[in-house]
Amino acid sequence: MKLKSLLLTFLLTTFVASETTLVVLGSGTPNPDPSRSGSAYAVIVDDQTYLVDFGTGVVRSAAALTPKYGGEIEQLDPVNLKIAFLTHIHSDHTLGLADLMLTPWIMGRDTPLKLYGPVGLKAMGENIINTYKLDIDYRINGTQPSNKNGYKINAHEIQEGLIYEDKNIKVTAFLNNHGNLNNSFGYVFNTKDKKIVFSGDTAPSKNLKKFSKNADILVHEIYSSEGFLTKTEDWKIYHKAHHTSSKDIGNIAEDLNIKTLVLSHILYWGADDKSILNDINNSSFKGNTFIAFDSLVVQ
Repeated sequence: MKLKSLLLTFLLTTFVASETTLVVLGSGTPNPDPSRSGSAYAVIVDDQTYLVDFGTGVVRSAAALTPKYGGEIEQLDPVNLKIAFLTHIHSDHTLGLADLMLTPWIMGRDTPLKLYGPVGLKAMGENIINTYKLDIDYRINGTQPSNKNGYKINAHEIQEGLIYEDKNIKVTAFLNNHGNLNNSFGYVFNTKDKKIVFSGDTAPSKNLKKFSKNADILVHEIYSSEGFLTKTEDWKIYHKAHHTSSKDIGNIAEDLNIKTLVLSHILYWGADDKSILNDINNSSFKGNTFIAFDSLVVQ
């Protein structure tokens, strides 16, 4: 049976740390929608948090779900944000990197931030450190209690394949189809109880189909097929080459035997959630579908 809902039906009244949990920290696009932070997600396994992308507002979106600010997810306290994976270097996925490097450090994180992503990520992090050198030096050498490690990065520029493994997860990167951007990745998170796939920004992708079969959760970007009709021809060419339509994604998810489809990073262009869900209802997909919003929690 299909479950189509815009309500908080997967928001948890009691957070269960023993299960793998997906949290949408930012469901937005480059468009400055005040209700949607930049692209960012968290996978939580036991006491460990793993971020995927770090768009604008990532640290505050995480903090909003912690007990200090009325939430229930202690793992999202800024000091616990220690590992992050980047799909690609576009600004709407990376504008929160300075925040992610510096704010948790100021709050007490005492180990370098581990980063995994495409070529250019290491230089981006190092340039942020250089940009904020005066601030960093003042905090370390002034009267403010500060450690000398938490603002630093340990960056790994990746290729396709298994890129990270610990006691909780295995993370596999795969190249997707984001137009002519060669270093653009999706990720597969395999945990003790779930397979979660992040498409990254992508048009329909053979590699995504290869790596995503039988996933428990597929987080996939889309554009509205209805809204697409309002775009000029040059933008139609661009978006069709870089993104996936709401008419295509349902059939893709069904072919891959996806259990739960989370639609995020949605380009609406004047359409609404009802229009998006109508396209999914008219597809062959038989699983659960959720329109992502900031602070959505899926277990």
